[in-house]
Amino acid sequence: MRGSIILAFLALLPFAAGADELPALAPGLTPVGAEQAGNKDGSIPAWTGGHPRSGKLSGEFPHDAQIDGDKPLFTITHDNYLKYADHLSEGHKELLRRFPDYHMLVYPTHRSVGYPDFIYKATVANAASCKLLGSDEPDGCRQGFPFPQPKSGAEAIWNHKLKWRGEAVQRFNNQFIVQPDGSYQQTKIVERVKFYYASTRNPVSLKNGEGEFLRYLSQTLAPPRLAGTFILLQDKAGTGDSGRAAWLYTPGLKRLRRAPTVQYDNPYEGTDGNQFYDQVDMFNGALDRFNWKLLGKKEFYLPYNSNRIAGNTVKYRDLIRPHHLNQDLPRYELHRYWLVEASVKSSANHTFKLRRFYLDEDSWNVEAVDCYDNKDQLYKFQEGHLITTPSVQAATTVPELIYDFSSGRYIVTAAFNEDQPYDLSVTPPDDEFTPGAVQKLTNK
Repeated sequence: MRGSIILAFLALLPFAAGADELPALAPGLTPVGAEQAGNKDGSIPAWTGGHPRSGKLSGEFPHDAQIDGDKPLFTITHDNYLKYADHLSEGHKELLRRFPDYHMLVYPTHRSVGYPDFIYKATVANAASCKLLGSDEPDGCRQGFPFPQPKSGAEAIWNHKLKWRGEAVQRFNNQFIVQPDGSYQQTKIVERVKFYYASTRNPVSLKNGEGEFLRYLSQTLAPPRLAGTFILLQDKAGTGDSGRAAWLYTPGLKRLRRAPTVQYDNPYEGTDGNQFYDQVDMFNGALDRFNWKLLGKKEFYLPYNSNRIAGNTVKYRDLIRPHHLNQDLPRYELHRYWLVEASVKSSANHTFKLRRFYLDEDSWNVEAVDCYDNKDQLYKFQEGHLITTPSVQAATTVPELIYDFSSGRYIVTAAFNEDQPYDLSVTPPDDEFTPGAVQKLTNK
């Protein structure tokens, strides 16, 4: 029934130049399920196709001459934030309430996200064929966003997990654990990821709750006490033995071992408990410990087109200030977001009793997460700064932050300002992401 209803709405819409008159899912929607029109007062413009494909696969930091030349429209501050409270996440309201020097520079809104035509076409097909069995078993899904018109919170989260990000990537990931006084420790990691589900070369479909959608390998380069740590993941649909397979090598143990703890709220290696494994990429891993509810869509001021803060003109020391990020650097825009609420099941355990996710309607990236503890207190807040990558027509969040309202610490992760930008030209073989290959690396 659901598929036939969606098919009945398929139509060609007269998109503006650059959108190639691609089919939308229903009247008024873009090819990934966002609202094509702007909002009533024009502060959110209509979607006209996003960035066309341009640029190189490696060696380029994010940039856009038009967007980067914008001036702020206004500033949200400790003194005036209640005026804007209806368009602020709970995490941002807490930061603005706590810290008199915290502020948010709001810029003109640009709907810059566009995806390749094959993603649009596959997304339309998925709308008629893809379904979710339980929380972690997509069925009948191929290549595109699986649920462009989500009917549940879990479906929306799977759009984030399966988004197109290119064929493969190598990136530097610099992490900074920042104390309340502004002092910090740095960890440098290099990561390689190969994407299978949305691949143009050999896409892996998810059927009957089975299918591998990515492989991941990280190596810690510094500090010396952590250097030589490896994490290997093979991410599949499902949970338990049929889902994520993970291995961990630490210099202290000197052996590669299966690591079922690389999941859920187990602390990510080297973050001193400031980041859980399921907070990487804003959210990843299994959904089965939570009940997922789709709350609807609403306008929020969140980080967007964050070229400056992710670029090579900003040094790592420029990012960090006591209590919070250097707020002269981030760019905030008004966009529409899907709100998803995840509450922990009575039969499960997790540090977070409740999480509220903010998913950008144009990219399906999670850009913010309010994380509540078992006393219903706002414990942590995640903030992802969205950039586009026109060379493959995709979008992601860098850097990402996690504020800990209990300890006063925060962590910056996924920063590469003083290193090489994303390398999307890499073509790693499948067998690079195997325990045997990693064991050879540890023996060098």
